[in-house]
Amino acid sequence: RSTDYATDVAKMIQAPVIHVNGDDPEMVVKAVKIACKYRAKFNKDIVIDLFCYRRRGHNEADDPSATQPTMYKTIAKHPTVLNQYQEKLINDGHITKESALEIKNSYRKSLEGGETVAKSLAEHSNNELWFDWTEYLDVLWWPKVDTTFDQKKLKKLGKQICEVPNSFNLGTQASKIFADRIKMNEGSLEINWGFAESMSYASLLSEGYPIRVTGQDVRRGTFSHRHACVFDKETGDGYIPLSKIARDHNTRFDIYDSLLSEEAVLGFEYGYSATWPTGLTIWEAQFGDFVNGAQVVIDQFIVSAQHKWERLSGLVMLLPHGYEGQGPEHSSARIERFLQLCASENIQVCVPSSPSQIFHLLRRQAIRKMRTPLIVISPKSLLRNPNATSSINDLTDGSFQCVIDSDNKKKSNVKKIILCSGKVFYDLQNKKIQDKKEHIAIVRIEQLYPFPYDDLEECLKKYKNVEEIVWCQEEPANQGAWFSHRHRLQRVLDRLDSGKEISMVSRPPAAAPAVGMMKLHLEQQNNLIEEALK
Repeated sequence: RSTDYATDVAKMIQAPVIHVNGDDPEMVVKAVKIACKYRAKFNKDIVIDLFCYRRRGHNEADDPSATQPTMYKTIAKHPTVLNQYQEKLINDGHITKESALEIKNSYRKSLEGGETVAKSLAEHSNNELWFDWTEYLDVLWWPKVDTTFDQKKLKKLGKQICEVPNSFNLGTQASKIFADRIKMNEGSLEINWGFAESMSYASLLSEGYPIRVTGQDVRRGTFSHRHACVFDKETGDGYIPLSKIARDHNTRFDIYDSLLSEEAVLGFEYGYSATWPTGLTIWEAQFGDFVNGAQVVIDQFIVSAQHKWERLSGLVMLLPHGYEGQGPEHSSARIERFLQLCASENIQVCVPSSPSQIFHLLRRQAIRKMRTPLIVISPKSLLRNPNATSSINDLTDGSFQCVIDSDNKKKSNVKKIILCSGKVFYDLQNKKIQDKKEHIAIVRIEQLYPFPYDDLEECLKKYKNVEEIVWCQEEPANQGAWFSHRHRLQRVLDRLDSGKEISMVSRPPAAAPAVGMMKLHLEQQNNLIEEALK
């Protein structure tokens, strides 16, 4: 380390530090009491530097003297804390050798008998943070959930989302966004992603569901689509319209811009969600690529806590993903990693491709009693794609669809089906319309796990004359959903007795998620679309 004490890092937040010798148990207790009283009185951090050593190795079979012989010779000669304290008490006349031995034997007997040996300092249990999880246990994922919402009420909430105090001076960007949202709410403009997401939050708040959102720049949104908090251009004061809606319905809407640490923030939000089943806890990565900085939290807690410890969590992870020529660090949320970790319905992985889909997906996560982490592969360019819009009716009357069928009216004329997820659908659809390829149907799989076998089978059975079925993805062949989902897609075809083998169109295998040159990106993207539609 670069400082005299390991605790010197606490100086940067001006937290007091208590240095205490681990050989003096009375002083250790005193230090802990001081720290607890300080934190309770001032609600601030305090750090204890417990100066001590490790007498044993990493485990009972490890001999640390093999690598640190001189230090462990010194430690072997040094009396233990127990022996030092026992000798002090005897010398001070507080106990005798006989009573000391009796205390040791009694303590050992209690340990071997499985008894509780630590005294409880709590006079009564604290129920403030206790929740009954009974109703969230063993909930199945496939039953349909009613996520519809009264249109009159939703329009009223939509109006409130766009309201600020009379004296508030909106900036140019926020004014334009709010003006467009008013038109969306009135029906004169199609609803985009940002407004649909805000409407989803507003509808849940009006039903009493508390919501918490954290991440880097989440109040505005990395791509300026959210603007959950707007700022007075004259005073700099912030205002959150959704918080007023929350207060009106006796609940909470908390949204925080976090520090630049994926691991720290995601770990904290996981813990929050694991003790808060009634609320919707959301963490958003600035770009989906940056989630790799929190891989330990994902592996140790998010995907495995239910299996290891029967601990539930309804945490939502929003991971912006999409190939738009921004390079290898700003293109991929690493879908393949999440899908490789899927088993026993431990997480949900969804790729919503329209505003109505994110509206109903977030509502489903809160309303449904199943508390399983939801990984949302969210968009970037689709936030402003004029084709990626929804109507107010899609929000009020629809539902989240695990599979979205093609818009082909004559199913019998379809000779080829392209299965895909996410943004690539719009590139395929635009090129299909441009080239007038009515014999091709493009089907979106919006939930990758748990895999919707029945929904996909029901969709594909409508196409009686199909000769070819292709999976198309933007990601390289060794990434994306292909490796983990090839057998699942094929299983659906086998259930239909189609006799067909599914093939794949993607970028070539690559060590990095994406190329770094826009020219090369466009070339790869065009080749991919052409190959899929040929």
